[in-house]
Amino acid sequence: MANLKYIKPTESELEILQVLWSKGLATVREVHEELSKTKEAGYTTTLKLMQIMNEKGLVKRDDSMRTHVYQSAVNKEKTQKHLLNKVIDALFGGSSTQLVIQALGEHKASQEELEKIQQLLNSLKTK
Repeated sequence: MANLKYIKPTESELEILQVLWSKGLATVREVHEELSKTKEAGYTTTLKLMQIMNEKGLVKRDDSMRTHVYQSAVNKEKTQKHLLNKVIDALFGGSSTQLVIQALGEHKASQEELEKIQQLLNSLKTK
């Protein structure tokens, strides 16, 4: 698995990783079709990005068949945690409290999300 301390996925690379995390395995065409649902992107751009990601160690490529199949080489949760810690440090001065206040103040959370947050807070209080 790639060492995320040295690899910073770009926004476009994160979009590709999201597709691979949801699908598990995918060809460039499958990733491109998924990305095309939400943004304008050329097939060759997607292909080049995925080739670069393979070189960086963000994805693995199985080239044993004519059509190459890709999968994520990085763990979704570890990537999220790493990037979130960078955001907390860079934008909120290391304060996760400020992040939560900003997030909950600006975005409408569903009742289910609020219940999950409350459960997390309760478990943190008992530790």
